[in-house]
Amino acid sequence: MRFDILTIFPEIFDSYIKESIIKRAQEKDLIEIHIHDIRSFSKDKHKKVDDIPFGGGAGMVMTAQPLHDAITAIKKLNKGPVIYLTPQGKTLTQTKVEKFAKLPGMIFLCGRYEGIDQRIRDTLIDQEISIGSYVLTGGELPALTILDAVSRLIPGVLGKENSHLEDSFSKAFNRKKEYPHYTRPANFKGMEVPEVLRSGDHKKIDKWRKSKLK
Repeated sequence: MRFDILTIFPEIFDSYIKESIIKRAQEKDLIEIHIHDIRSFSKDKHKKVDDIPFGGGAGMVMTAQPLHDAITAIKKLNKGPVIYLTPQGKTLTQTKVEKFAKLPGMIFLCGRYEGIDQRIRDTLIDQEISIGSYVLTGGELPALTILDAVSRLIPGVLGKENSHLEDSFSKAFNRKKEYPHYTRPANFKGMEVPEVLRSGDHKKIDKWRKSKLK
């Protein structure tokens, strides 16, 4: 699966995509990630990508030209939808993530300042997604959040092929939160692991775990 990320701060992504599961998924050619600097598409001599809003108001707005040219260029390489990360978008859920994981690719547009020119939203954005009812300084963290959530559902990305099937909010758990986990030692500072988990009786263990779903 191909991910293209449009941002004015490409260095933000460097460390995260070079570590752990995301790194291994790229090494195994299960996913590919391409980071694009929106400023490189600007025709302004100073590579400016923002301007004051018509009608006045606080803050700046990302201008149409570099966004238009960046998205148009990337759409030739990636057939997936263009996702604009904004607090005004629909809230991300595991159900949406599962649908995204079936796509050939995704293009993330990371907004900054007060947002982007509405004409870009009207003509080039396929979906607007929010990761919660709060405001961040930009779309980079939401883009990484979706990339991570989607990548782990792609076959072969996780070490144990079906481990994601028992995640919190998965279909297997009827979208509920996962049960508690314990590991050795069985007694830590007087706190004991539930006896049923040490019994070896998988039917009882399964029943206990289902009883703990929230």
